[in-house]
Amino acid sequence: MGHPPVRGTQSFVHTLSAVWRRPGLTALEVAWRWLFGAPAAALIVYEGLRVVRETQVDVAALKGMSVLDPSAAAVTLADAGAALMPAALRVAVWLAPLLLVAWVVISSLGRTVVLRRVDSRLHARVGTLMVLQAVRTVALAGSFVVWFLCLRGAAAVAVNGPIVGGRDPNLVEYFALVIVATLALFVLWAVVSWALSVAPLLAMLLGLGPSASLAAAWKLGPVRSKLVEINLVMGIVKIALIVLAMVLSASPLPFESVATPEFMTWWYGVATVLYLLASDLFHVVRQASYLEMLRAYDDAAS
Repeated sequence: MGHPPVRGTQSFVHTLSAVWRRPGLTALEVAWRWLFGAPAAALIVYEGLRVVRETQVDVAALKGMSVLDPSAAAVTLADAGAALMPAALRVAVWLAPLLLVAWVVISSLGRTVVLRRVDSRLHARVGTLMVLQAVRTVALAGSFVVWFLCLRGAAAVAVNGPIVGGRDPNLVEYFALVIVATLALFVLWAVVSWALSVAPLLAMLLGLGPSASLAAAWKLGPVRSKLVEINLVMGIVKIALIVLAMVLSASPLPFESVATPEFMTWWYGVATVLYLLASDLFHVVRQASYLEMLRAYDDAAS
């Protein structure tokens, strides 16, 4: 092919350094994501509080839950969920489609701006990106359904089964099954979802439509393994960011007796913002890495 083979991880590290030196790219990614996320979060909180006010929920019992008594906490959460579910489903009937459409539109416009800032030679294919983003969102929602079914299966094995048999639930087994299932699905999604992430790039790179770009994503030849490698690295990075966010959130707990609720609220807020900023950075790095790999293997983009 006229050039030495390029490993996906080598491209990823190089691109990470390049994106880090161009903070404007991450700023654009943060801007369009928060343009959707801030109003969406405010609307969800508003509707959630309205549902709680209109539903007979024992708020005092929820506030009094303790991790030292997980069985009692589970019963309290189950009772609250049963009371909230009918009203929450009525809200979700119109809120979920509204947020889905808003996400598809805003993310397609935002992703177009960011990618064209990365490479001005790319074509603007906003309509195609909307269709591809909708397909990816539906696939992601399906993965969450599978994850929820795995959680129910773990509960049936480690919690409901022992209770029916007159034994105590095995919470250690339950959480072990949840962790294993979550990591397995996370890795599986990283392996199979790369085509949904590459298709928008191919549409902008080659000027293709939705179906043609999806078909081209599965016909990339030798570059495909490199893209899968990058996607797996991104999955590992995502897991590492989640673990770091959990550690940062838990670090003030030993000082819980002297820390005020206001301080804890601000601490959790800062931890959440730092996680989101780091996540946005790596989203840009992944897209830029895909683009660089496609350019390096120009025969795959022909």
